[in-house]
Amino acid sequence: MPYVNIRIAGTLSREQKAKIAEEITDTLARIAHKPASYTYIAFDELPDENWAIAGKLLDEE
Repeated sequence: MPYVNIRIAGTLSREQKAKIAEEITDTLARIAHKPASYTYIAFDELPDENWAIAGKLLDEE
């Protein structure tokens, strides 16, 4: 059973999440031969203050 966890800085719209989930599910079905009903996807949306790149929090840029 595939479990995909997507962590992203900021937020996605419901429509964006639906499209991403559809495409990832389709890819796993096509390439890994996993039935769509077995694929679980979780979205973790984190505030920019919880992400750092090159030593700086994203909300500092």
